[in-house]
Amino acid sequence: MTEYTVEFVGTGETITVSDKQTILKACLEEGIAQEYSCRVGMCLACSAEIIEGEVAQPAARGFTEAERENYALTCMARPQSDLKLERGVYPPSIEDDIASGAADTAAADD
Repeated sequence: MTEYTVEFVGTGETITVSDKQTILKACLEEGIAQEYSCRVGMCLACSAEIIEGEVAQPAARGFTEAERENYALTCMARPQSDLKLERGVYPPSIEDDIASGAADTAAADD
């Protein structure tokens, strides 16, 4: 078992996470408020942009192949190196869905 340092950019929060543990589980154990919902890699609420480092997340189904290299689902992702993550940053496919949903809501209100 190898342990890695996971730093959350802009928050001053840093935790140690085993390569056998998900980042979300370590956050919850340390009392860090990481957003999540389903805990099985489908809702994408726990997304974080990978600023530096690598994760293993073979069961992360919600991302495109390209997004999987730049974003982590913290409920599925296990560190493979020291990491810097930015929480609350979603991949373009998710941002497009959010923007589309907002536009649909605004149109429905008219």
